[in-house]
Amino acid sequence: MKYVAGLTCHLCGATYPAEASWVCAECLGPLEVSYDYAAIRGVLTRAVIEARPPSLWRYLELLPVKEPRTGFSSGFTPLVRATRLARELGVDELYLKDDSVNHPTFSYKDRVVSIAATRAVELGFQVFGCASTGNLAGSVSAHAARLGLSCYVFIPHDLEPNKILGAAIYGPQVVAVEGNYDDVNRLCTQIVDRYGWGFANINLRAYYAEGAKTMGFEIAEQLGWRFPDHVVSPVAGGTLLPRIYKGFRELREVGLVSGALPRIHAAQPEGSAPVIRALEAGLEFPEPVKPHTIAKSLAIGNPADGFQVVRVVTETGGAGAMASDEEILDAIQLLARTEGIFTEPAGGTTLAVTRTLIKRGVIKPDQSVVVCITGNGYKTAEVMSDRVARPTRIGRSLADFERVFGEAAIGVGDRG
Repeated sequence: MKYVAGLTCHLCGATYPAEASWVCAECLGPLEVSYDYAAIRGVLTRAVIEARPPSLWRYLELLPVKEPRTGFSSGFTPLVRATRLARELGVDELYLKDDSVNHPTFSYKDRVVSIAATRAVELGFQVFGCASTGNLAGSVSAHAARLGLSCYVFIPHDLEPNKILGAAIYGPQVVAVEGNYDDVNRLCTQIVDRYGWGFANINLRAYYAEGAKTMGFEIAEQLGWRFPDHVVSPVAGGTLLPRIYKGFRELREVGLVSGALPRIHAAQPEGSAPVIRALEAGLEFPEPVKPHTIAKSLAIGNPADGFQVVRVVTETGGAGAMASDEEILDAIQLLARTEGIFTEPAGGTTLAVTRTLIKRGVIKPDQSVVVCITGNGYKTAEVMSDRVARPTRIGRSLADFERVFGEAAIGVGDRG
């Protein structure tokens, strides 16, 4: 916490000490962590960062904790140069920031939870929890287990079975609420107020959100300390997109990267797109919607940081677009077929929107673009079950194989 100046209201600028606070007492705006950038500039160099282990903690001076307590293998996920996918989409330089292999729970949430869980311990919380659409529940449960914290995770009652299992395996109390995510979040806010527990995305949200900006740090570093022209990010509660931008701004502020900042684009499913509808209508604050989409991890009808997403997209000259459920599933298959990456519907949404932005000419063929893949397809495999071929069943002999495949097998993988 050496370089943390405190918490600052994103709306009115009021300042607060770095405690478990999440809304401004003056205007009820969200609080975010502020830093002494002048002091950091003289300490944090490219050489210092590159000498550290490959995790999100390599950027410690720009993170709001005293010392890491969990997440030692979280972050620094691959930035994949996707040449086959780029060719299909009609662009020259396309990268995938692949948090589907993030450790330990295979989503970008391991970034934010590493920070929130560490800060929860530092602030003396004995119970750690969250409101979740799935991935966050798994990550909070895993990190709580590692730290020996009691854990409660609250989810919508109709969550995908593998995501429920992915949280329950770590031994938390899993609470399925009869309602959507917005109902879950409302209940959790009341629980935090009544019991004083530490919830990652409620009273610890200011710290939790800081973990998301490490994706921005890594993108710039992995590109050779430069910014891409475009970044396309999914939007659920609105944590990730504005913090990727904050990460870019901070790297420039402390002198690690120079040049023009990227245009940041927002991706949402058609059935839960309050931010995209706000951008299209020219609104500053998104109007809540009732989510209905196959992309359950993005099914948040009243995003807490939705207005920040609108502001960042507008400020950077970015754009937003929606994807239908069919387009999302098509994009999941496209990514798997071209780059060997299996993503959940959130990643399918982001890729589908990227495709749309390229078709519209928002992203030009000669410009670089990074697509954020935030979760693993094996958690939601059931959504693709009707879109893949069933195994071809044959007998045990070579003759059985040749009787079924015949001429189609000739020349395929020929050793000669």
